[in-house]
Amino acid sequence: MKWRAAGLALGLVADRVFGDPARHHPVAWFGTAASHVEEHTYADDVGAGGVHVAALLAPLAVGGAVVECAGRRWPALQVAATALTTWAVVGATSLAGEGRMMADALDADDLPQARERLGHLCGRDADALDASELARATIESMAENTADAAVASIFWGATLGVPGMLVHRAVNTLDAMIGHHNARYERFGKVAARLDDLLDLLPARATGALFATLAPAVGGNARRAWRVLRRDHAKHPSPNGGWCESAMAGALSVQLGGRNIYYGGRVEERGLLGDGARPDAHAVRRSTRLVTLATFVAGGIACAVLGARSAR
Repeated sequence: MKWRAAGLALGLVADRVFGDPARHHPVAWFGTAASHVEEHTYADDVGAGGVHVAALLAPLAVGGAVVECAGRRWPALQVAATALTTWAVVGATSLAGEGRMMADALDADDLPQARERLGHLCGRDADALDASELARATIESMAENTADAAVASIFWGATLGVPGMLVHRAVNTLDAMIGHHNARYERFGKVAARLDDLLDLLPARATGALFATLAPAVGGNARRAWRVLRRDHAKHPSPNGGWCESAMAGALSVQLGGRNIYYGGRVEERGLLGDGARPDAHAVRRSTRLVTLATFVAGGIACAVLGARSAR
């Protein structure tokens, strides 16, 4: 447990110092491999989607388990493997960086640049969005991605080590690739989408709790954030996204939710989360600080729990 904690801590420090690898990112490698495998596994069928997911996850689970077992004999290997995996799967620093660049574009009233930057965070059609809606989309995406790309990775790393982190990040990537409500992926991507929901069930709720508790650190009110979280989390269509977004709305004292238009013309009506005004660039900047704080508090809690278990 203590070597796993040391590896998690080093990996989080590496993410903070270096951010995501600029080139040859392991997650991008996995996405490329998944696209090649899809050429052979695709069929408009839920079962085919399950085979696709299993074929991609099995090597990661087995390889991660082998490394984890070897690390029991060679602690230095476990620390190094855990640290490298954590750095590869946690994307909090790059996520916060995207938020800051969006805030810069909005402060400069450069809407074309802001619309281009939104594509780095989500798949919404930004062409007709004004500054407030661009800020809203950014904050909502950052709230959900804090759970997906930070807290969930830390949770599964602390719980299952290297294989837990690899499998979770792979499932999350597959959900982003094929977990869509459209003609091609409605059935084929269902297993990936449901599995992603399952793996993020606890981390999303933990992320919401962290956002609400840490609200005073970004000028918010924790009691108000908790009230919005309890009241509004079920208004979101996702079983997990509402916990993150409602807590973020309460912590920042802004209102999120409403109509989303995605590429391909799909329109989604969501409930309103929070009681404040619609967000602006300043709210985006505050959300980036909350992302960073929540990530490091989650990491600190995970390492403390692992250390306590090791001591026992």
